[in-house]
Amino acid sequence: MKTVDLRPEVPWSRAVETEADWKAVPAAGLRRMYEQILLIRRFEENLLTLSTEGLLHGPAHASIGQEGAAVGCMAVLSSADKINGTHRMHHQFLAKALNHATPDGYDPAGSAFAPEMHDVVYRTLAEILGLTPGYGGGRGGSMHLKWDACGVLGSNAIVGGNIPHAAGYALAEKLRATGQIAVAFFGDGAIQNGAAYEAMNLAGLYRLPVIFFCENNLYAVSTHVREQTAEPRLSGRGVGLGIAGLSVDGMNPVLVRAAVARARQSMAEDPRPWLIEAETYRFLHQSGPLPGSAFGYRDKDEEAAWRARDPVTQFWAQLVERGVVKDGDLPQYEARVAAAVGEATARLVEAAPGAGRRLVPALWPDPATVDHGIRGDLAELAGAVVREQGEAGGPPARPMKFVDAVSLAAREAMKRDERIIILGEDVHHLRGGTAGATKGVAELFPERLLGTPICENGFTGLALGAALNGLRPIVEIMYPDFVLGAADQLFNQAGKVRHMFGGEATVPLVVRSRVSAGSGYGSQHSMDAGGLFALYPGWRIVVPTTPHDYIGLFNAAVRCDDPVLIVEHQALFQTQGPVTADDVDYIVPLGRARIAREGMACTVLTYGAGVVEAVAAAEATGIDAEVIDLRTIDPTGLDWDTVGRSLARTHRLMIAEETTRGTALGAHLVKRVQELFFDELDHEVVHVSGSHASPVVSKVLERAALARREEFAAGLRAVTA
Repeated sequence: MKTVDLRPEVPWSRAVETEADWKAVPAAGLRRMYEQILLIRRFEENLLTLSTEGLLHGPAHASIGQEGAAVGCMAVLSSADKINGTHRMHHQFLAKALNHATPDGYDPAGSAFAPEMHDVVYRTLAEILGLTPGYGGGRGGSMHLKWDACGVLGSNAIVGGNIPHAAGYALAEKLRATGQIAVAFFGDGAIQNGAAYEAMNLAGLYRLPVIFFCENNLYAVSTHVREQTAEPRLSGRGVGLGIAGLSVDGMNPVLVRAAVARARQSMAEDPRPWLIEAETYRFLHQSGPLPGSAFGYRDKDEEAAWRARDPVTQFWAQLVERGVVKDGDLPQYEARVAAAVGEATARLVEAAPGAGRRLVPALWPDPATVDHGIRGDLAELAGAVVREQGEAGGPPARPMKFVDAVSLAAREAMKRDERIIILGEDVHHLRGGTAGATKGVAELFPERLLGTPICENGFTGLALGAALNGLRPIVEIMYPDFVLGAADQLFNQAGKVRHMFGGEATVPLVVRSRVSAGSGYGSQHSMDAGGLFALYPGWRIVVPTTPHDYIGLFNAAVRCDDPVLIVEHQALFQTQGPVTADDVDYIVPLGRARIAREGMACTVLTYGAGVVEAVAAAEATGIDAEVIDLRTIDPTGLDWDTVGRSLARTHRLMIAEETTRGTALGAHLVKRVQELFFDELDHEVVHVSGSHASPVVSKVLERAALARREEFAAGLRAVTA
């Protein structure tokens, strides 16, 4: 046998500095770059001092040593280009924000440090200290920095969690044909994460204008890159995914600028993503003011060798050598930077009674606002047509299957709003995906229907990034069990983003998931994830029971600025109900239940297929139960007014759920009912659900794991006994 070498379709190379790289930057631009490097250094040194004094609550992940890579990259980006980063993002945030705030023509050699630039330093420091003048009102702190106006859409404390978002930003820019790009910043630790692989694969597949910028500082906390991977040349990670790779000296801001400029120009000519590995060094430990050698995982000789390449000293020496600055100018730069940092600190810190310093008490957030912004107020739904099934005077209706209402709702919503995209596994094939939910969409909107690889965490994170950058994505997760593969993006990210960045950001993301319990798919395809999502109050959760309600709840969900889970019960797909098929531009309000069956003997709270089973149980037993179809099931948004009015008549309550007990919603509801309506109850609340076991493939054991009309009937007898 002999072999023939295979060559990738994309380049993989190392950047080498040329004189042209320096000539490409005007002298004023070089001076601005140095001023930013110096300011970031002094800003973080001041931050470490505040931390040592106990004035910084939480970790201080300093980027000292890595400033050159951030400043070099930002020199190529505009405010309209979108970036994100990790828990260590002070340097990137400050560089991007300062560029946005710096007046045209600014030159440190002759211009005053502008008020807008002072404001960036002040608000950044305020945010890191947890104070209200910060960009997120102090909620984000050091690890969650966001300022949409300058193109920073959010840093992230989950290692690797930000990387799919940047692919989503880039998708939005590509669909809008803006010519802007996205950049994800992360380190050598994050690139080992599965989220990095999934995001890069999606970006390569869809040829997205995104740069994956890996700051390889050699250590993930204390673990050296050679202890993390057998191939430490990290720029090669994307080559097999169609992503060009480029290694660059991250201590050299001019060379980093040239590398990013090359990648940007290449993407304009041949759209495909790039991975840039900036070889740099974190002078200090993971967090705090001590070097890594103090903790024994690296030696002082290694640290000294890297400090000899410090951009604060080496870049200045190069500027002096080239006549861009004079050596005697340095004190002026130091004074300007010290004044900016000192002024910001003086506005946030004051002398404490007795001794020492404290944060200005008046700048702390009001504790009463702790829950503000977990979700919005639904003002975005104002003005939408509200229509309930069977309303007098409504448009004519005709029978329609539930499954046909699912695809109709998607098609019509996409006609109304060009920001809506749909993505998920197989959604673009099989004449509407695996369940028919996207039937007809491919013919109408092929560019907005994205079939994905099997990578729930990656494509959910991509969708979230697109939502944060102006699109309104709909994600199909084929089976609810698969949400666990996307748990970080669904719960740590989408469920928290709005609140942790100050409460004002919108997250217009819809996730659809089909409950197939009872169809023989076994333990790993039969979950109802509603109870899992209910643990995270940022999520709204709807469960339609009729075709009419599906369309109305779907329309409300895609208009909503909060993330919404739509739970679809497969048992209902072939059921029929009246739909105003020629006019489906209406909503069923989020948080409004309906009375599926009136009664006086007891109240039954249920949803989805459980509504059909509960009504059947009431008819079979002859018990005059009032069955409430909750429709919205997240405890924070549930229609407690309707529940209260019913209990005022019946004084007895049963909660009826088909799903297994572990992921059931009932425990949340029982707790809230006790808090709100204890005095109305004449009987303990009866909660009927499936067993502890997940449904298995054996038909009889699967049935035994679920609760249906027979179990509901037994519950009705118990609650009315």
